[in-house]
Amino acid sequence: MTKRFSLSFSQLVLLAVALVLAAIWLAPIAWAVATSLKPEDETTKIPLQWFASEITLDSYRLVLETGGIVKWAINSTVTAVIVTFLTVLFSAMAAYGFARTQFRGQRALLALILAGIMVPPQVLIAPLFAEMVALGLVDTWWAIILPQVAAPLIVYILYKFFQDVPPELEQAAFVDGAGRWRVFFTIVLPLSRPVLAAVSIFTFITTWNNFLWPFLVSTDPNTMTLPVGLANVVQGTFGLRYAQIMASVVLAGLPLLVVFVLFQRQIVRGVAHTGLAGQ
Repeated sequence: MTKRFSLSFSQLVLLAVALVLAAIWLAPIAWAVATSLKPEDETTKIPLQWFASEITLDSYRLVLETGGIVKWAINSTVTAVIVTFLTVLFSAMAAYGFARTQFRGQRALLALILAGIMVPPQVLIAPLFAEMVALGLVDTWWAIILPQVAAPLIVYILYKFFQDVPPELEQAAFVDGAGRWRVFFTIVLPLSRPVLAAVSIFTFITTWNNFLWPFLVSTDPNTMTLPVGLANVVQGTFGLRYAQIMASVVLAGLPLLVVFVLFQRQIVRGVAHTGLAGQ
């Protein structure tokens, strides 16, 4: 017995709009991939053509052989993993402290943290850079990592989630002799896996894509992240060789695509648990 699917007029309209938007968003990606597979002399041919007369992987080979994209990708991976781990850990500790403990000045401190959400990161670049210079951390991993660990929005998301965790579970553990730290690491964090997975993925993607701050504090090619390396070195090395530039861009975006494909279920569950879908 076959099931018949029918769509209303409004659903058809929404589907058509979604398809149009998807085509608009995917067009630049498709153009980058198509250009990266062209011979270099066909990338500037007039009129422009989507498909080359001959598909070649020479641009990818040259990028991997002559560019530092592998080193930059490793730097970005290390930076994103460390920033994600420290951000989620410290944000979870702060959020749990606000959700479950009472202390003098709690409301004022929480309001100060929430106020940080309204401050554009660009406003803090000058004082942060001056601080890194004073501490002698420019061109080091610490200069790239430490300023990105402070995440007021992550603290707020986890704070709202911890408020909804039944306190009876923690009280039962306290009765059995467990301390606050043990309750936090063995009960609260395991119950928070969906939201922790979501904020971890968002933090990883944001850190991977971050360009401005690493660009300011990193002039050493050995510490450059992928976006900074592509901006500083790729065009200087390849000139106006568009096939190689597009190949670099495609290679830079592949890790994020893999992360999203592997963890899309956790992203959806985390958004549902944190209530971000309605914001």
